[in-house]
Amino acid sequence: MFWKLNILAFVVGTSLLQQQADLPAVDKAGWLLPVLLLLALLWRSQSKIGIAVVRALIWILIGIAGFFWAATVAHWRLSDHLPESWERRDIQVIGIIASIPNPNELGTRFYFDIEKVITEEAVVPQRVTLTWYKESLQANRQAEHPVPQAGERWQLTVRLKRPHGNANPHGFDYEVWALERNIRAMGYVRKSDENHRLDKLVFKPRYLIEKIRENIQQNQIHYLADRPYAGILSTLATGDQHRIPREQWQVLIRTGTSHLMAISGLHITMVSSLIFGLVYWLWRWNSYLALRIPAKRAAVLAGLIAALGYALISGFAIPAQRAFCMLTVIAIAIWRGRQNSASGILAWALFWVVLLDPWATISPGFWLSFGAVAIIMLVTVGRLGKFHWLQGWLRIQWAITLGLIPVLLALFQQISLVSPIANAIAIPLISLAVVPLTLVAIILPFEFLLHVAHGALVVVMSFLNFLSEFPQAVWLQHSPPFWTIVTGFIGVLWILLPGSIGGLGWLRGFPARWLGLLAILPMFLVQLPKPKAGELWLTVLDVGQGLAVVARTEQQALLFDTGPKLGETDSGRRIIVPFLYSEGIRRLDVLMVSHADSDHSGGALSVLA
Repeated sequence: MFWKLNILAFVVGTSLLQQQADLPAVDKAGWLLPVLLLLALLWRSQSKIGIAVVRALIWILIGIAGFFWAATVAHWRLSDHLPESWERRDIQVIGIIASIPNPNELGTRFYFDIEKVITEEAVVPQRVTLTWYKESLQANRQAEHPVPQAGERWQLTVRLKRPHGNANPHGFDYEVWALERNIRAMGYVRKSDENHRLDKLVFKPRYLIEKIRENIQQNQIHYLADRPYAGILSTLATGDQHRIPREQWQVLIRTGTSHLMAISGLHITMVSSLIFGLVYWLWRWNSYLALRIPAKRAAVLAGLIAALGYALISGFAIPAQRAFCMLTVIAIAIWRGRQNSASGILAWALFWVVLLDPWATISPGFWLSFGAVAIIMLVTVGRLGKFHWLQGWLRIQWAITLGLIPVLLALFQQISLVSPIANAIAIPLISLAVVPLTLVAIILPFEFLLHVAHGALVVVMSFLNFLSEFPQAVWLQHSPPFWTIVTGFIGVLWILLPGSIGGLGWLRGFPARWLGLLAILPMFLVQLPKPKAGELWLTVLDVGQGLAVVARTEQQALLFDTGPKLGETDSGRRIIVPFLYSEGIRRLDVLMVSHADSDHSGGALSVLA
């Protein structure tokens, strides 16, 4: 138990660093080594000081170590930056297209790893994100140059600027998102006769993986070109969520099933288990192999390799990292003939994910992924008695729905009320039918299975469309104060404590579990501060080039201008509506648009909708 608390302390330390307004100086981050040395000395002298005191000190010091580890990694990332003097200037570079190009209505966007800077004295970071606008891309095609694809080496003329995001309450922090992905500049490709491809494919593992992902997408587009849910199948295969249209995303969000579009631990574990079972069965039939390596060990290794392959093809997002780390811990335990507790496996996965990516704790996927698994373990592992499979399934669905309420309200200020019903149907069909059929069609030349998978997906999406059309399918509210989130977590844990088997066991068993409901209520009932009588609150939102001002009095709210429209999205959808909901403003008394210029009226339709 002690080492699990140490891992939790490390995670808390890294999370605390992400909440700081300023990054600690490099010399302060140098305290990481003395902290580790002090830990070693305390461990050796615990018999003299007292075990409880030493453990408390170690817990604090490990938290400090996590804090400084995250700070050190951040300094490493920030050291690779674009000087202000080289912003918005033409720079000629050679590099590799490091992601699947994502086409949109403005052009094509992709990550670009810079290998060489041709422009004299220019300084650019190693990884940037570029947009190749349609006009420039069309000129490149007319010059008989190919369209860019993943893994290719190109010589390009680019203009760059440092990452910049809008600074708004309750808004998306683009700069942190870019820093986590090591994107140190953003820009676009300039029209130039010297833009040309140098190599069709760079033979390095990460670029080969991106090329494989792109080929899978192109094959699926070829076979499912006119099918409405081809983008969802592509996402389930490669993890590229850009392929899903906005309207389908809205259905998934309203029904609480958007998590299925991430390559989740359920999908990866299922693939690993299928390979494990197949190899275990075949291995036992060969006496030559079985005498040299036990069938269980061989099957575990094969299952782990399959999990790694699927995780890499999916883009290796946080849910995939968590699942792979857990499977790795299990595989090591089986290989060594030892047993690990379920909580120990989750703790080690938590540690490795945060160690490799200290920014993971600011990702919604981190809390949703680890939170869901922790809740499942809480209501299943170590419980006495046996459940009918249907009762167990419903119990897990109930627990996840209840357990994730504080996380969903804190991150998104909304809860899907139809989520339990939607997930009860969607999870089995997608996990046991759509995903396996899609993966078999990728591995084997059975492309017809893509049509079968799409047919199953049509059934799922038809049901989800039906549920999403209910007027009250989603609960929307203000952003709860932090202390109510803490009490909400305590309430959820109290309700999910062990109860009796059968019937409404969640209401019986552990005494006074109904008190947990009282601890959850403040998240819904405690309101945010509002203007008093005679007061006027003005909030000028950061919408970039444009204007959006929210004016509030005790009883009324006015929105003056709605910011710009940028490509497929606009300030109304990205900034204004999330701010209004988070502040508890469900109704506007006046929407005033000063004039028709797009930087003032671009978000109006989204606000009205």
